[in-house]
Amino acid sequence: MTGNDPFDRIPPTASFTVTSTTVTDGAPWPAAQYSGAFDVPGGKDISPQLAWSGAPEGTKSYAVTVFDPDAPTQSGFWHWAVANIPASATELPEGAGTAAGDQLPEGAFQLKNDGGTAQFVGAAPPSGHGQHRYFITVHALDVEDLGVGPDASPAFLGFNIFFHTVGRAVMMVTGEIE
Repeated sequence: MTGNDPFDRIPPTASFTVTSTTVTDGAPWPAAQYSGAFDVPGGKDISPQLAWSGAPEGTKSYAVTVFDPDAPTQSGFWHWAVANIPASATELPEGAGTAAGDQLPEGAFQLKNDGGTAQFVGAAPPSGHGQHRYFITVHALDVEDLGVGPDASPAFLGFNIFFHTVGRAVMMVTGEIE
């Protein structure tokens, strides 16, 4: 899959760096980041560790999203969405995306993913559908609070992110089930 780039229709912005001890940019997800909730063998729905640096001046908060534009839907699939991460935060530990959310920075919260739960749900591309791309994005924002609640959809969060982005750090990982 190469089409349907989630950033094609939004303006470019300043970039900064996101790294991970769990995943490597351009490489496949490890087994634990696949979805046990969707019965992928070895899947554990464990969110990856993420660290970021070099955000632009004026950053007042962050949001983190994990999105698969290659899902066989007209709208892709949101795997994780975290809003209102304070500007002082520079990392989310591996496993921060549990339903309890108790490893998220104070004030941050998760929205429901497209599987219907407010937590990280791992990769579960349909068997034989080919390789999917998963965009892990840290959005640097010019507001402390995006004005969305935990009942908002990730798409609505993305709409609000659009108006407040001052920078974006992106890594892409892949997933495929034969």
